[in-house]
Amino acid sequence: METSHRLDQQEAAERRRKELLEAADRVVLRDGPEASMNAIAAEAGITKPILYRHFGDKGGLYRALAIRHTDALLATLRAALDAPAPTRRDRVEATLNAYLDAIESRPQVYRFLMHPAEGAGETDKGFDVGRHSAPVLRRLGEELAVVIAERVDLDAEDAALARVWGHGIVGMMHAAGDWWLGERPVSREKLVRHLADLLWGRLAEAGDRPGGPVF
Repeated sequence: METSHRLDQQEAAERRRKELLEAADRVVLRDGPEASMNAIAAEAGITKPILYRHFGDKGGLYRALAIRHTDALLATLRAALDAPAPTRRDRVEATLNAYLDAIESRPQVYRFLMHPAEGAGETDKGFDVGRHSAPVLRRLGEELAVVIAERVDLDAEDAALARVWGHGIVGMMHAAGDWWLGERPVSREKLVRHLADLLWGRLAEAGDRPGGPVF
């Protein structure tokens, strides 16, 4: 009976946490990096101390939102990588386009995750953007490295090559996408094509693993 009661409490706490994250999402979509704990608490219909009880501080809330949105972005990228494509180049372009479409369609969420310091107020001093956004990029890099190792026949003597490429490609996508989202100097289609051109060196020459899906 006691175990069942604890499980009920845990499920209730998880539901409440999900509701608070959804309220935070609504504020972030509206305010971007200017989203404040006060605004999120008001949106959720609670006081700020209750919000702190669930997440600790803005950093804790940021980490929870980062996990939530990184999971969604990874699912989008995996779908692009797994979708049928005539050639490896088509698959790479589809994946680049999926990433750029994700940040273009929800720019306020992207800015909150990658540039939260832009909206840091008096109560947010000490909120280190690098400390919180770097894990998002590292996770994307590691996930892409796994895909590369599974699908591309690399030199067995260089076990780190897939990770180098994974983090390098994510770094390129992030830096180019960040610049493009702010300035829009070219169309998304042209940016995808230019980034694919940049990648089209050794990756184009490497063979696919026998029996595995084409990267």
